[in-house]
Amino acid sequence: MHEGSRRAIIAAFLANLGIAIAKFVGFFVTGAASMLAEAIHSMADTANQGLLFLGGRRSERGPTAKHQFGHGRERYFWAFVVSLMLFSVGGLFALFEGEEKLRHPHTVESAWWAIGILSFAVLLESFSLRTAVQEASKSRDPDESWWRFIRHAKVPELPVVLLEDVGALVGLAFALVGVVVAEVTGNGRFDAIGSLAIGVLLVAIASVLAIEMKSLLIGEAASPRRTKAIEEAITGSPAVRQLIHMRTEHLGPDELLVAAKVEFDRSLTFEALARAIDETEARIRSAVPSVQLIYIEPDYVRTG
Repeated sequence: MHEGSRRAIIAAFLANLGIAIAKFVGFFVTGAASMLAEAIHSMADTANQGLLFLGGRRSERGPTAKHQFGHGRERYFWAFVVSLMLFSVGGLFALFEGEEKLRHPHTVESAWWAIGILSFAVLLESFSLRTAVQEASKSRDPDESWWRFIRHAKVPELPVVLLEDVGALVGLAFALVGVVVAEVTGNGRFDAIGSLAIGVLLVAIASVLAIEMKSLLIGEAASPRRTKAIEEAITGSPAVRQLIHMRTEHLGPDELLVAAKVEFDRSLTFEALARAIDETEARIRSAVPSVQLIYIEPDYVRTG
């Protein structure tokens, strides 16, 4: 796991842990449904950072007889589990709590406590989001939008933390509005509506993450930029006449598999062909260091 991903996860873990404790205190004091929904949300986020760490640790294991391409996809699997946690523990619980309080309104007590705690949570979440944005900016192309980065990033931790932090800040805004309006109007249903809004938000974010992590788990090709670099490395080899076709797949965020059919100079002896293949592989790894496994099949284009 890259140091940037690790820093973003640590920042999010510490922020969410502190926020969760503060929100639970706020719920016990105020009884606000949106406060409880936010507390559960923060606890789920804290557990999620632990799962991302677990995935990073397990992905570092080397190849085994059973898993001969290594365990790089562990990071994708645990990020997918995080999306399920957000959906179930965060989103569905908030929806259930909001629906319950909507049918049985509860007057918010000590609303200023809730407002103070939620404002404190906004500060911590802003710190976490700032850290995630700084680390993600190092991987994001300058002309790439944030939405495109989230959709196409091969490193799962940064998109997960970014979406979690954005969702947390928007959820805090919903909770603040719900508590303030409930206090001003004396109608506890506004607090319940805030909880429902948080639930819908978390379900939406979890769905986006699940779709993206599923795609990575199934296996995604290298980015267009890396694909072009690999193709140029192959065709730039002196002994190569042409690249017939090529396939790439991410075995993990930092591990690429490349398989290619290549037409070499037909005058090469067997020994010279072997050297030409080794040279081509070295050129590929020099151009794209994340390429771990390369399979090159010598072939020729049949014209008849």
